[in-house]
Amino acid sequence: MTQPPPPPNQPPGPPQGGFGAPQDPPPGGFGAPTPPPEQPGYGYPQQPPTQPQPQEQYGYPQQPPTQPQQYGYPQQPPTQPQQQYGYPQQAQQPPYGYPTQPQYPQAAVPAGGKKLSAQMQIVIAAVVAVALIVGGGIWYANSGGGEENPNAKGGSGSTQGQGGDKGNGLGGNGKEKVPANTQSKLSFQLPKPKVTDLTDVTGSWMTDKAFVKTGVNSIVAYDPDKGTPLWTLPLAGQVCGSSRHVTADHKVPILFEATKRVAPKFYQPCTEVGVVDLVTGKLVWSTSVTGGSAGDQKARFSEVTLSGTTVAAGGTDGGAAFDLANGNPRWKPSVDSNNCYDMGYGGGEGIVAARKCGPYDAGYVMIQNLDPMTGRPISQYKMPAGVKYASIVSTKPLVVAADVGDTAGDGSGISDFFSIDEKTGKLKAKIAANADRFAARCRSTEVESCSKVLVGNNRLYLPTEEHEGSTGEYGDETNEIVSFDLANGKTTSDKADAGDRYTLVPLRMDGGNLIAYKVPPYDKGGQVVSIHGGTMKATVLMENPSDKSVRDAEDSFSEDYSEILYGNGRMFISALMVSKPRESSSTDLKEYLALAFSTN
Repeated sequence: MTQPPPPPNQPPGPPQGGFGAPQDPPPGGFGAPTPPPEQPGYGYPQQPPTQPQPQEQYGYPQQPPTQPQQYGYPQQPPTQPQQQYGYPQQAQQPPYGYPTQPQYPQAAVPAGGKKLSAQMQIVIAAVVAVALIVGGGIWYANSGGGEENPNAKGGSGSTQGQGGDKGNGLGGNGKEKVPANTQSKLSFQLPKPKVTDLTDVTGSWMTDKAFVKTGVNSIVAYDPDKGTPLWTLPLAGQVCGSSRHVTADHKVPILFEATKRVAPKFYQPCTEVGVVDLVTGKLVWSTSVTGGSAGDQKARFSEVTLSGTTVAAGGTDGGAAFDLANGNPRWKPSVDSNNCYDMGYGGGEGIVAARKCGPYDAGYVMIQNLDPMTGRPISQYKMPAGVKYASIVSTKPLVVAADVGDTAGDGSGISDFFSIDEKTGKLKAKIAANADRFAARCRSTEVESCSKVLVGNNRLYLPTEEHEGSTGEYGDETNEIVSFDLANGKTTSDKADAGDRYTLVPLRMDGGNLIAYKVPPYDKGGQVVSIHGGTMKATVLMENPSDKSVRDAEDSFSEDYSEILYGNGRMFISALMVSKPRESSSTDLKEYLALAFSTN
């Protein structure tokens, strides 16, 4: 994986990989066959451990298996030494999120070593046979594999998105219904705007009547079926930050530059905070503040979020908060005697600050759950030594991601997750997220930018990295979504399989269910599925066309560098960054700002 681009309030440099960075789509689009790697694929241990691992670490099962296990497959003992690529030669621990082999009753031998009578042997054999059938059924029911027929009438497939089988008591209560016809059509495609430099277009939202997307020095609402503009909001400069949280009446905070970019000075500081009404297209208010390390100058921000009636913006100059209704400041950027400042905030059900303290070469990070009206800490947790940045995955329950000591090594910004009691500030669990196994990502320089990770049902849901599918054929990569218990950090038996040649990308929670996008192979369209939080079985909500022209358009977006929205039978996928076309790029390669699919 590549390193993320610089924060949007810094002078843009050459395009780099990472969140929001443009990239050339691979030949044939994402999902096209690729040559088998020489080294074991993501998701497999690179070298088998020579000794059993400690059983007291968070995120590991407490009992080691009695048999060798293969990553992602039922745990049957091999009949000969495993020499296939990607499999450990000697496993000491079960991989994350997979159930252990069911235990069956063993035939007892009477004291004294006497042989059993023929009649008794028959009885024991019958008992063992029944146990095998029942035990196997229990394993299959908990394995979470397979999809249900969304068009089946009267079966659990027709209600999966609304609740379905309660399983372990989790899941259900989702709002997304299975449409009468899950086959979608391409509703419209928005062409990429012409720009002269690398331009941040992060920000897309859905309302009942519109798809709203950041443009160049503007925000535009489009008819969700036709793609025709409904309204355009001109801005003083380019949008340079936007909230992923929206009010119930469709108001959203944004950041934007005070003036337009004019060559050769493309960089403008990100200083203006505002709130947009996504229904009317009006800028409700906009303002800027001074203070913090900016002194008497306007404070620069890199991200903005929302919780209740509080809008909070953060950056290297410090953090500030505003009243949602009128923009009046609730607190302004400041730097205390310990050289502490708020890098940014996580929003949603609470406001949580990631606070940087101390000198650059010996700094540390504090996680503070704040009173949204005053900014005073309710609780705080000091991150371990070696943490330079931290990302807020969820504010309630409080989950933080960090790359401790820069050990992730893959540009994902995550080596560990921290489950913290937001009331007391005490650590409940530390969850190791091996970069070779899990595919979640956070832009380390921004506090609320994580993707491919969900929190719900008191669980942390993570997708595994792609690995070889069950057939072992060319281009047969797949992955799973697994989970950890936030109370103790241990893996659960949850597992949702993407299926051969597909890759699951978690998008959001829907009640107790997970909404996920399935990245397709080169000859199929993508899918949106609802995964029941209790059974982990997936129900298809949408399947996109497999026509080549539509596939090529969908494949031009990477799930790592785009925003994907789904709701009520509609899916929108849009770019995070756009750039000037390269002179060497093919004229046949079309690039888009956004695509819209619909089953309605």
